[in-house]
This record gives sequence, structure tokens and C-alpha cells, in this order.
Amino acid sequence: MRYVLIGNSATAIGAVESIRRYDATGDITLLSDEPYATYSRPLISYLLLGKTTRQGMAYRPEHFYADNRVHFLPGKRAERIDAQGKRVLCADGGALPYDRLLVATGSSPLVPPMQGLDRVARAYTFASLDDALALQAALTPQSRVLIVGAGLIGLKCAEGISRLAADIAVVDLAPRVLSSILDEESASLVQRKLEENGLRFYLGDSVQTFSPDAATLRSGTVVPFDTLVLAIGVRPNTGLLADIGGKVGRGIAVDARMRTSVPDIYAAGDCTESVDASTGETKVMALLPNAYMQGECAGANMAGQDAVFDKGIPMNAIGFFGTHILTAGSYRGDTYVERGEGCLRKLFYSDNRLNGFILVESRAGARAVRPVYDKAGIYTSLIREGTPLDTLDFDLILQAPGLVAFSRADRLQKLGGAPH
Repeated sequence: MRYVLIGNSATAIGAVESIRRYDATGDITLLSDEPYATYSRPLISYLLLGKTTRQGMAYRPEHFYADNRVHFLPGKRAERIDAQGKRVLCADGGALPYDRLLVATGSSPLVPPMQGLDRVARAYTFASLDDALALQAALTPQSRVLIVGAGLIGLKCAEGISRLAADIAVVDLAPRVLSSILDEESASLVQRKLEENGLRFYLGDSVQTFSPDAATLRSGTVVPFDTLVLAIGVRPNTGLLADIGGKVGRGIAVDARMRTSVPDIYAAGDCTESVDASTGETKVMALLPNAYMQGECAGANMAGQDAVFDKGIPMNAIGFFGTHILTAGSYRGDTYVERGEGCLRKLFYSDNRLNGFILVESRAGARAVRPVYDKAGIYTSLIREGTPLDTLDFDLILQAPGLVAFSRADRLQKLGGAPH
């Protein structure tokens, strides 16, 4: 069996490990348009912050490819797919034949047309190691940085360069930071912590035009800068499938087995759209844990198994300047709220199900209440599995999540001791 994998992040790694679990002899070829061995993209901000090293960013050891007998082709870009001939045609003119193909092409920074952007000499994105290294090389202790985007990417960038620049301003059309994952109360708490660390925000506003060294916002405010970072969002890389008539929405359409609409072609990770188990909606869920599990599922099915991944939910675990944030699921239904100094715990539930949660804690408030992320994995499991709340002690789950809240039979099952 000839397996070809396009991509080299968590999705492809999950697929390699899964294929080798079921097929020890098949030929695996993995190509990537980046020149690096696999690394953890969320760590690029920590590299700039000095909290990790290039070696510390490795998602797997350097010998991973050899250990798994993978023909690794770094710096080789897939140009298009010949689905009829079952070949991947590469930018360098080469062709790679396949029996099973995985498209794990991830996403790319979204850079919409913006008036005057072409006049900005030092403009960067922040989605890859090369992006981070280029930005790092451009900064000086006197740099004034404008970040467009107060989402996950923009704020992680701000934290990463906080010791490398003199001034950091962030502008976003949304009225609050992290608007895609936080509600108003939790966003306000996080914003205060960010401002305490020197960040300035222009929220509910947007860039009307750029000059070479300033941005004029729609409110009329002029924000000077010498370095610009565009962190507006990302777009799934769907072109390889779209170009051959594959079904594509916002992302590549896949079923629960990670199959695309084109025979023998699978897709997984940030380039795909899948069903959110917490709402039943089909959406793009660009999250590393989901990406790995989707890749694992795709790899198993490529190797002839019958695996299903139908437990994907939006979830985030992220920190800024010592403030830790965990979110998952959707924020609908009744709300349980627990507040402390610098801490916030919100759980959302309805129709006998836990729908989602928001957990925020700063180190300064860590002793005000128990750690808000304590046993968060139990909450996540309840959402993924759609566990009926009347089958456990939900009051106890709210106050002190733990296995003791589950029935004896469920505890045995979760601990691997339930009789069949």
C-alpha cells in the first residue's frame, strides 16, 4: 500500500502513527512545503518570549520519520492532485503515486484587501515558524508594533514580542478580546490582565487606511507604528480538493471517517469542516487536539480499519502573562457561575446536557478559589459524550468535579474495570 500525506503538523503525525499501528510494511511518503521537521505551531510565541527553544518546539523527535519508516520530503510543495491517475503533482515537476492520500494542508493567514497596506514596508503574519523568525528579526527595543486582530493569534503574538518591542497596540472590529471564545465578562477579565502587561487596545474599531508609519481607524484615531502584524484570522487550505471538484464549504467536507467526496482521498485537521458534537453544526474547528485525533482516524481508515471520529468540539487551552483560559463547547442554556479574585468559572447546560464552559484564572488570584481548570477534562468528556446529567451528581460536578460524582458502574467503566 502506498500512502501519501500532504502536510507535516499534528494531523499528519497522528495519521502516521495510526497507519503504522495497523500496517507495518506499507510505504508512507510525507511532503511539506516547510523545510522543517514537525514542530508545534502554538509554541512560536513562546520561542520569541524565550520560554522554549527550537529544539523544545519539536512535536516529535528528529528520529520520528526514521522510526516510522516515513519517506519525509521537506520543502516539497504539492501543486495539484491527479485523482484519475492517483498522483500528487509537485511544484518541482515531480509526481508521487498513491493508493491512499491524506490532505492535511492546514490553513493560511487571512489578509483581506486593506487601503494603503501596500505602502507598509514592515508587515508580517504570525502563523508559522518562518513568520515568527521574520518578525523577531525585524524588531528592536524601540519598535512600535500594531497588531490587527485581538483573537488567539494576535494576542499570542503580543505576548511573544512583549519583551522585544517598546509599544504594542491591538485593534479589532469586535467589541472585546477573544470574541470567538469568550463572553463579555470573561473577556473583560482577560483584557484587564493584558493591559496590566502593557498592551493597548482599540476595540470596536477597524483600520480605514494605512500610511507607511500609521493606521487611521474608522473612529478617526491615528495609531503610529513601525511594524505591523496582521492577525485577522486564517483560511482553510482547500484548493487541492476544490481544484478537482471535491466537495468544499468553508473547509474540505469530510465524513466521520475523514473521507472526502473523492475516492481514496482523505482530509483532516484545520483544512476541513466537521460536525461540532456540542451543537450538531458543521464548522471548521482549527484546534490541535481535534487535528491529531482526526489524523489518527484518517490513518486508521487508510490502513483498512473502520474508525470514526464524531466527538469533535471547539476547545481552547491558552495562557497570557500568567492568566490561564480554558474553553469548550457552546455557551447556551442555563449558567452556573463561580467568581473569585482574578478567577471565573462558567458552565452552560440545558436539556440534561452540559453544553460548554469558560474557565479563567490568573496567578494573582490562584488562591482565591480552587484552580478553575481543576478536572476540566471531566467537563470536556461530558460535552463530547453528551452524558445525561441525571445519570450523575451534577451538583457535585459543579462544586467539585471528580469521579465520585458518577455512579459506581460509570466509575468502573471510566477506570477500565466495568464488566462486559
